[in-house]
Amino acid sequence: MLIKDQLPRIFQANLARLFERVIQPAMEALPIHSSLESGEAVTMDQFLDRAAAQVDNYTANEAAKAFTLTLAATFERQLSIWARAVHRDDVTDMPNARSFQDLLALCAELAGIDVGQRDLGTDLTEMLMVANVVRHGEGSSCERLKTKAPALWDDAANDYHDLLAGPPLSSEHLRVRTGELVRYIRATTRFWGLADPLPMAVIDPPYRVAASGGQIT
Repeated sequence: MLIKDQLPRIFQANLARLFERVIQPAMEALPIHSSLESGEAVTMDQFLDRAAAQVDNYTANEAAKAFTLTLAATFERQLSIWARAVHRDDVTDMPNARSFQDLLALCAELAGIDVGQRDLGTDLTEMLMVANVVRHGEGSSCERLKTKAPALWDDAANDYHDLLAGPPLSSEHLRVRTGELVRYIRATTRFWGLADPLPMAVIDPPYRVAASGGQIT
């Protein structure tokens, strides 16, 4: 059996384990409050409770952003490994892929995957753009992401307060919720399911957000 035919299933399983054993338990263990109270506190205890809730939600968002960066880096590395394996098994030269988009397009073409179906390419590209904003903060990546995925920003939301001092930064108001993490893990594992030529490939991973509690199942 060729290495290129074995790798998609291995990659899919590795992503699933990372999500199910690390990301999902960590996110579900973090306290998240549906809304944050503001205004003048009546007592010091009330003030401290409100401050703690702000920190809880801020920390959960930071964790979700960091996990998006982890997923994006893992998936991009997998794409590179698989593309090289395909060209090695086929005894052809590996073309230069200068960016994630180039590498994704190359691998999709090699696997015969239409990334336009069911927003697969959109979700994968968004994941990488989020990862770039998490890594670099303000800049062109942040501006492009705001244009392509404005729903990741909600200045009217009452469940998040930026804890940084100074003028507000767009990159610090990027929100990654449970639903985004589910979209990203579904997209990455679906891609490898579609690339998997072996019997019983899992093309539609079962990840979803439960109707109550925001938990991942």
